[in-house]
Amino acid sequence: MKTGEFKDIILSNYKENGRVFPWRTNLDPWGIMVSEFMLQQTQTERVVPYWERWMERWPAPVRLAQASLEDVLREWSGLGYNRRARYLKETAVRIADSHGGIVPASPDQLRELPGIGTYSSQAIACFAYNYPAVFIETNIRAVYIHFFFQDKAGIQDAEIFPLIKETLDPENPREWYWGLMDYGAELKKITPNPSRKSAHYTRQSRFEGSLRQVRGAVIRSLVSDGPCDRDTLKARTGIGDSRLDEALSALYGESMVAEKDGIYRIP
Repeated sequence: MKTGEFKDIILSNYKENGRVFPWRTNLDPWGIMVSEFMLQQTQTERVVPYWERWMERWPAPVRLAQASLEDVLREWSGLGYNRRARYLKETAVRIADSHGGIVPASPDQLRELPGIGTYSSQAIACFAYNYPAVFIETNIRAVYIHFFFQDKAGIQDAEIFPLIKETLDPENPREWYWGLMDYGAELKKITPNPSRKSAHYTRQSRFEGSLRQVRGAVIRSLVSDGPCDRDTLKARTGIGDSRLDEALSALYGESMVAEKDGIYRIP
């Protein structure tokens, strides 16, 4: 397929069927940053009510910077991957202290903030400031594989990036990427997921019975019911000894949980 025809398909679909989310209608860079943290490994529709409550409570980085980690985790509860919440709070502190309370526009500066890697730095710069970044995520990957690699498997992202660069709209990259993501999300509903042909495709690990589930239960207990000793935590959560100790050790190492005189709490 010619790239011009491809671009026409994506943009036409976006104009007719583009999804509407609050972080797309309100282009506040802070709101866009919050959405990118929340959207990591979480379905878009689930994120919307969390984002709206979050932005009402902490509408600017300086406001979140002043919040306790316990309050932040309480507001985050249900989204999973609680480290994202801690990283977002730490990022808010850095923005308030080192960037005058303004989300940086440069991908290089964004990448220096806690919890922000290559993809997130490029995506935030693009969606917040219309910066013409070249980046890839699951829906974008699915679209390019569907249109340009139909008869191939084991596709490397390095093969896709030149096409992303070639088709990028430098005048309006924000809406171009929204169009790609929306097309990819719809594509997965009507065809077998094209991303399965990617060399980078992996299935998300099972949640039930995982250490991630145990960690979440520990955090919820400490946030909801307050500090306690290990035996009380075990009774509250019903988690066995070895799994509880494994979770506590990991959470302590990540500064998600603090311990003093045998009492565990959110730091």
